[in-house]
Amino acid sequence: MRHLLFTLIGIIIFASLACADNGIVSIKSSHDVKITADRLENNLKAKGMTVFIRINHTKGAQKVGKTLRPTEVIIFGNPKVGTPLMQCGQSVAIDLPQKALIWEDEAGQVWLSYNDPKYLAKRHGIKDCVDVIKKIETALGNFANAATMP
Repeated sequence: MRHLLFTLIGIIIFASLACADNGIVSIKSSHDVKITADRLENNLKAKGMTVFIRINHTKGAQKVGKTLRPTEVIIFGNPKVGTPLMQCGQSVAIDLPQKALIWEDEAGQVWLSYNDPKYLAKRHGIKDCVDVIKKIETALGNFANAATMP
C-alpha cells in the first residue's frame, strides 16, 4: 500500500514537471548534469537494465576546442522490454536502445529528456500494443523521477 502511494505521488509529480514537445519528454532535475546522469545510470543498473554507453558531449567538444554546456547521453535497454515493442513494429528498432539526454539549458536549469514512447508508437505505426507502450512509459517515468528528484 505504501509503495502504491509513493508511486502515485511520483506519477503526479512527474506529470506536473514533464513537458513533451515533438516526441521528447523533458523533466527538470534538482541536480547538476553529472549527478543526474550518475543517479540515472545507477538506477538503471539496479533495475537490471543494460547501460551500453555514457557519452559526455561536453568533453568531446573540448577535444576539438569548442565549448558546450554540460551535456551527456546514456544509451540503455533490456530485451525483455524492447523485444515486445519490436514485435509490435519492427522498424522501432531504429530508435532502440533507449536514450536519455541530460543537459543544462542557457539559464542553468538541468533537464533529463527522452523519447516519448507514444511518439515512437505513432512514428512507427504501432497501434495494437497499448500495454507494452504503457509499461515502457511507466518505466521511463520512474527512471527519470529517480534521477531528477531531490
